[in-house]
Amino acid sequence: MSEVRTGADTVPEVQAVGTAAIGAVLRAGWRDFMRAPLFGVFFSAVYVAGGLIIYMVYRAVGQEWWLIPVVVGFPLLAPFAAVGLYEVSRRIEAGQPLVWSAVLGVVFSQKDRQIPSMAMVILLMFMFWVFVAHTIFALFMGLSAMTNVTTSLGLLLEGYGPMMLLVGTAIGAGFAAVLFSITVVGLPLLLDREVDFVTAMITSVKAVLANPGPMLLWGLVIAALLFLSMLPLFFGLFIGLPVLGHATWHMYRRILPRG
Repeated sequence: MSEVRTGADTVPEVQAVGTAAIGAVLRAGWRDFMRAPLFGVFFSAVYVAGGLIIYMVYRAVGQEWWLIPVVVGFPLLAPFAAVGLYEVSRRIEAGQPLVWSAVLGVVFSQKDRQIPSMAMVILLMFMFWVFVAHTIFALFMGLSAMTNVTTSLGLLLEGYGPMMLLVGTAIGAGFAAVLFSITVVGLPLLLDREVDFVTAMITSVKAVLANPGPMLLWGLVIAALLFLSMLPLFFGLFIGLPVLGHATWHMYRRILPRG
């Protein structure tokens, strides 16, 4: 297998995968979760706690309508929350012991590598999405609706509401597609090899462009499972997020196999 030199480590050539890989990596993700369920619950708890805190803050100040763009955009943060799960799958794959101190040590050591830079990109995109979502809401519904929607979500189905939801969904899908493209391979690559975050993002985009059909379907599967997991007050993420996190590692391995 040919490799190209990028930074301190080499990055393998992007490989083509078929849609059958999606079922295979989901099964592998489930096996990893069942092999180390406590790790999955632990790393998911941070993500779930963040969602509950956001919900309680907005409810306490009587601004529940803010939850609409936040809940829609919250899955944008899931890739970064899955970094610990990538390390667990990497250790299972390498036959290394699943020791808490070792796994957490690797996760915390990422502060001195490139993942924080990628995290900043993710967070900026999330915050920009919330700003854009509020702007779309104000343009279609008017400022007064921002107060009324707190007590009557039915306003979203009246007047310009359906059009606003359609436009917002389309723009939100664009944000999700961009983020998915730069992280689906980029984040596991940063954990696995010594490359800079720009190289990781470029490699990830190349992987998506090389596998447009399977990657589109994989992105839809991730989005659907995350949203379904979020419905019962985020608690479904205790299973959904670990399985998807482990599965993403296995998809990364299929696209950029070890030399």
